[in-house]
Amino acid sequence: MNYLRFFVSGVRASREVCMLLVAGMVVGCASKPAAVAVKPEPAPVAAIPAPAPPPAAAAKAPAAAPELPRLVSQASTPRDYRRDAATHLYQQMQGRIYQGKLPPLLQAVGVLQVDIDRQGAVTDVRWMRAPQHAPTVMAEIERSVRAAAPYPAPVRMGGVTYTDTWLWHKTGRFQLDTLTEGQL
Repeated sequence: MNYLRFFVSGVRASREVCMLLVAGMVVGCASKPAAVAVKPEPAPVAAIPAPAPPPAAAAKAPAAAPELPRLVSQASTPRDYRRDAATHLYQQMQGRIYQGKLPPLLQAVGVLQVDIDRQGAVTDVRWMRAPQHAPTVMAEIERSVRAAAPYPAPVRMGGVTYTDTWLWHKTGRFQLDTLTEGQL
């Protein structure tokens, strides 16, 4: 029985406390707040750089639109593309082209296959007939092919593997079989 009296008196007390709180809130809303003097915050001494975005946020950023190639080839076969690639190499290395007919004896002759992707980038080079007696010439030809990139983009084929023959003179100048002026 004592327990029941305690419970009933507790309920009454809680009800009274709640009513007082509600009345206080109603009165507080009706009155104007007192003016409070606010001190201005001191200016910061040094700006703290904003933290870099986490790598996951950077990965979620929309990818940039693929860059359109500035050189385009309309060739529809690897043989047609070979002429475009040879012309491009000649334009890139004008000072290294052997002018006129080549002499009968050359330092090296090599046949090279070159893979070009849809944007005109060189993806691979392979020797079909390597001038192994002249490893420096091989290295220079490979370096020259890669340095001339980007090539005209093979837009009709999507990507291409073309083959050309390098005719290398002992002076370090060359001609490509596709655009050669012939030999004496």
